[in-house]
Amino acid sequence: MSQHADTPSSTLSAPTVLVDATLADGRRVDVFLGDGRITAVEDHRSEPSGDSRTGCDAGAVRLDGALLLPALVDGHAHLDKTLLGAPWQPHRATATLREQIADERALRKEIGVPVADRATALAERMVALGTGHVRSHVDIDPDVRLESLHELLGVRERFRDRLGIQLVAFPQSGVVTEPGVADLLDAALAEGADLIGGLDPAGFDGDVNGQLDIVFRLAERHGAGIDIHLHDGGETGTFQLRAIAERTASLGLGGTVAVSHAYALGDVDDAELDRTADALAAAGVAIMTNGPRHSMLPVLRLRDRGVRVFAGSDNIRDSWWPYGTADMLERATIIGLQGGLMSDDELRYAASLVTDDAAAALGLSDYGLAPGRRADLVAVAAGGVPEAVAAHPQRLLVLHDGRIVGPAPHAAAPSGGALDLRGER
Repeated sequence: MSQHADTPSSTLSAPTVLVDATLADGRRVDVFLGDGRITAVEDHRSEPSGDSRTGCDAGAVRLDGALLLPALVDGHAHLDKTLLGAPWQPHRATATLREQIADERALRKEIGVPVADRATALAERMVALGTGHVRSHVDIDPDVRLESLHELLGVRERFRDRLGIQLVAFPQSGVVTEPGVADLLDAALAEGADLIGGLDPAGFDGDVNGQLDIVFRLAERHGAGIDIHLHDGGETGTFQLRAIAERTASLGLGGTVAVSHAYALGDVDDAELDRTADALAAAGVAIMTNGPRHSMLPVLRLRDRGVRVFAGSDNIRDSWWPYGTADMLERATIIGLQGGLMSDDELRYAASLVTDDAAAALGLSDYGLAPGRRADLVAVAAGGVPEAVAAHPQRLLVLHDGRIVGPAPHAAAPSGGALDLRGER
């Protein structure tokens, strides 16, 4: 199988069939495609060469048993913050969150590489690694105002045929404590942001009701989703989680609200955890984790209490964190390691955090590997889902809306010959 990501020949830019793929349930199938959608999934049968139903034509790609998954989903990124595409910047440690925010403000004025260029470098990497959809927070504050949003709106448009991008208007410098931020968030939603964010209503703004009043009011006004950063720990954090759940339930916003990080769920006792998890589950509030090195969420317990958990990469090579590869299967590995997920069933759950559960949290209604769904797919060099999470497998083929956008066959086969991922016929 090829290790190259060559640009595919135009005659194979939209394959009609993926031959001999392994599904997550272990079945070997042929997946038929048309008009950007999956038209049929049929059991694979070895048939004589030249039979069009085996994909032996110029529109076919043979996967030779490679694992085929729906496109990976990154539920939490910061495309505007990444330093990819810029010279390496040594990490500068800071003591507090406010110091880190101030340091980032200074760095973004010094870096000399536009947001759009850096975001493009990261988005290209995401696509190549099989991510089909990403939710990116973008800073909205009195310093940068809507400039980064406008840059990312342009990136979203340029990538619309390769990567679905949701944008969250994120008040990195707070909502209540920064005059004018509420108006900027309002403007951001009017100008193309998909969701409104928040930041530690207690720990940063010192006004839980004040921040949540603004966030939920603007979400209602614009018909937007909500995704709030919550780093506050302990019972201060769980109190805020229940406050968010209460507002979500009372306004009927279940399924449109997420809380990112929610570290408090990883450092309270079982009774407080279960009380809060039950409130989140009943309200339909999802929780995002990136597998933190401290206060790791008890993801299996949350799952068992009915809470939807999903994964995001968070910071990738930026002023907050010098690490990150944009590989969501690697992120599933990190979450598995941090959460002690070891059995095959647990590794399958880790994979769901970057596929099905993440897609549901992002509201991707036509996502999945089934007839009628969008043909956003990724083939990986693994025999099954547990191996895909544990083994850092190579991406072999990436499709977005039925078109090849990632590592692909070197060239199309001539008429009457199918092509496999080794470029052989």
